[in-house]
Amino acid sequence: MIPLGIRFTEIGPDYLRGTMPVDARTKQPYGLLHGGASVLLAETLGSTAGGLCAPEGKGVVGIEINANHLRGVREGIVTGTARALHVGASTQVWEIRIEDESGRLVCISRLTLAVVARG
Repeated sequence: MIPLGIRFTEIGPDYLRGTMPVDARTKQPYGLLHGGASVLLAETLGSTAGGLCAPEGKGVVGIEINANHLRGVREGIVTGTARALHVGASTQVWEIRIEDESGRLVCISRLTLAVVARG
């Protein structure tokens, strides 16, 4: 199950895109999109995209994420787009841009994944 109403909406040759509603589940007490919800969207998109790029028998786990919150959002839907900066044998680095419905940048995040053997 994907949390907080996140939906995958598009997959391309070098990106994965998804949306998340700005609602009671994703707002902080002052009525704005919670920074933690933005990070959850970023890690969900980046980790999923990373898993799709992992070689047979390998998976990915997050080892570091950062986020800069640039604009507040009070309602609507935000859209995140994950693009690979580096896809290596042992690590991957992803940039995730989160935008509001007007296309304005809300959050920029960078996620580092370790490529590991599955189970």
